[in-house]
Amino acid sequence: MSDPQLKTKKIIVEDNDFLRAYEDAFAVPMPTVGRDGSIDGLPAPYPREVEGVVRGGWRIHELGRQALKTGTPVQNPILGRNTGEETWKESKEMYDMAEKLGIKLFHFVHSEATRHIDPLHGRELIEQSRGKGGITPMGERDYVKLGGGSVHPMRINATGDTPHLSILNALIAGFDGTDIGPVIHVHFGGRGIHDYRTKVVNGYKALQICAENGIYVQVDSHKHLVNIMGTDGMALAMCLLAEGLAVHAGLPPELSSLQMNVGGINLFADLALMRAFRQVMHSSSLIVVPETFQDPPADLVAEAAHFARMAMSAKLGGANFYRPKAAENVGIPTGASMARAIWGTQDLFARTLRVNVQDKIIDRRQDEILDEAMAVLEAVFELPGRLFPDEIKPEFWLRWSDEELITRIVNAGKSGVLDCPRAGGWDLKRHVHTHRDADGIRRYLPGFTPLGVDASRMPVTKEDVPTPEVRKPTRKAKIVLATVGADAHVMGINLVREAFEKAGYEVIFLRGMNLPETVAEVAAEAKADVVGVSNLLGLGRELFPRVAARLKALGLREQVVLMAGGRIAEKEEEHAMFERKIHDEGSGFLGVDQFFGPGTDLNAAVAWVDGELVKKGVH
Repeated sequence: MSDPQLKTKKIIVEDNDFLRAYEDAFAVPMPTVGRDGSIDGLPAPYPREVEGVVRGGWRIHELGRQALKTGTPVQNPILGRNTGEETWKESKEMYDMAEKLGIKLFHFVHSEATRHIDPLHGRELIEQSRGKGGITPMGERDYVKLGGGSVHPMRINATGDTPHLSILNALIAGFDGTDIGPVIHVHFGGRGIHDYRTKVVNGYKALQICAENGIYVQVDSHKHLVNIMGTDGMALAMCLLAEGLAVHAGLPPELSSLQMNVGGINLFADLALMRAFRQVMHSSSLIVVPETFQDPPADLVAEAAHFARMAMSAKLGGANFYRPKAAENVGIPTGASMARAIWGTQDLFARTLRVNVQDKIIDRRQDEILDEAMAVLEAVFELPGRLFPDEIKPEFWLRWSDEELITRIVNAGKSGVLDCPRAGGWDLKRHVHTHRDADGIRRYLPGFTPLGVDASRMPVTKEDVPTPEVRKPTRKAKIVLATVGADAHVMGINLVREAFEKAGYEVIFLRGMNLPETVAEVAAEAKADVVGVSNLLGLGRELFPRVAARLKALGLREQVVLMAGGRIAEKEEEHAMFERKIHDEGSGFLGVDQFFGPGTDLNAAVAWVDGELVKKGVH
């Protein structure tokens, strides 16, 4: 009889050094490899009983199946705190609301940001960002013992450099499912520890472990690409490539899902997008996530109304799962605010008539998304003829070996076939520019469609958008910009970069996940006049002063203008306190000359830097 965990054990043997580093970094026992190659400490596959509850990905699939039957999506709220006890306390608020409403939740237990970093090569990044962004690996195990997942199935976040390690931990902890997507997205292709190929390979290992162990998987995410200005068709192509790897891994479609954004701006566009995904996806479930405001309004009632529009799109589009959003401008939400969001969302679901909306505009947009995705896949695989949506079946992906499929994906990223404007991968080719049109649809600018892809099949804007120009710096001053700590969030720092480049500054952009000392040393080497650092995990108090200290040690602190941005605290209830402190006392306690938080007018930031440089005699 064949071993049902053969691939899992092979991965454990191959990556034993990484498992030992994970065990040491997070203080949790992981499977061990004996001298004879035997594996100790690996639990049996799901379904199996953990803490008195039979768990496994199939019960999540059953929730998704019931959602299609009833016409009401199952809510997928996100909430995770640093410890199991704190997560349980906050989650109880949500669970009590679900009981009051008579519904089941699919709980996304958000994990700390350090989970996304390779524990073998990125230990220093892990140490400096410890305990921020969500639940720790030990916290997961404690949370299950406290009752997590006993009534409401749950999943963790396991993206990043080595998702297969987090998935092994989740298997041991007794989680029902996990979140290994994005596996393919260029957004997770770099800056930090690994190059694009290594990330794709590790993602495939994660898929293999999930397939063998009955773990529910979010294979990939349309959401992450559109958040950094990618198009719907490109995102669909990337999701399909991830599903191709899932087919190779042997993952049943019942244990597989894709995540996507809806914008709530254009109902027809949202419905067309969901239908395009449904037409070709291998996964049985669609997880719909609301598109958040990049610059949220000060009035949280307006923000809640924005989320309500997207909940309506999710119901009318037939989503299996929908993530309610708490209206809180920054930070990790409280259990109380998530409970209110669940209440409001369920009320909207109950009061929205499920109708089958039909219109030629929807059909045309659906065809456009699919045609763009097919054109991208044709380029990835260098197909001689036209590829049609009805050909996207398991046998299509099995035409290539595992290694060939991975190589095709990596080559497409490095040649500019798979591309979006603000992706973080340092070893991927960049070319495209996009624009969000008045109808809410993001399209390419003429002449800036993906390289190597049939441009005639790419959606191109017809609006009058200025052609991007390569701006040469017009000022003497240089600026170094980077996020510090285990933080891959580069959306905000990208906007800052664009504002300073537009103003004529030369910008050295280090993207995400940097040591504070490294940023200071790059600034010294580049003879930079300004340094800007960001952290969205609430770690500025610990990390920003380290940039200042290293600049001082290099004899440069007085010459350099040092600014920072991001979140002051990871939790919403702490944020207001630090905002008041900055208002009353200034930003000195953060070790910087100025702090620019959420909602900052970028022109005001540029003007402030201009003024500071004049004071230092730099023009």
